[in-house]
Amino acid sequence: MSNNNISVLVISISSPILVGIYKDNNLVETISKEGKTSDILPDIFDDILQKYSITSILYANGPGSYMAIKVAYIFLKTLCITKNLNFKATDAFYFNDNSPIKALGKKYFFKAQNDKITIDFLNDGEKIKEFILPNKLNMSIFKDDTLPNYNLPVV
Repeated sequence: MSNNNISVLVISISSPILVGIYKDNNLVETISKEGKTSDILPDIFDDILQKYSITSILYANGPGSYMAIKVAYIFLKTLCITKNLNFKATDAFYFNDNSPIKALGKKYFFKAQNDKITIDFLNDGEKIKEFILPNKLNMSIFKDDTLPNYNLPVV
């Protein structure tokens, strides 16, 4: 594929890990793999870098699995520095239609209308939506602040 505006979107906060390849912000390839972020991301990116000349990496920086977010951030940030790629992030709620996201034990992260993130139990009958890769990227939701958004509760 040509070197025109190829972005990679990574959603690694739950299983399966989702990776989308976007050309000019349109989804051209989807990768979905089960397993640990630390095991899967290097393999996925080895394949991607052999097939595409990417210009940017985007990722869901939380909330979600603390370890998956941390591993993804370190791996992706290092890759962006070494390959001189743009790096941006947004919260994971964008990719599951603001559905609750698994937190700790039986608790879930919720996003309120004011964008405040809280942790609570699911209500009876509340539906959990799967994460999806959008067919077209809305770049306005991605920010330069790529630090993980752990949203850990006070212990």
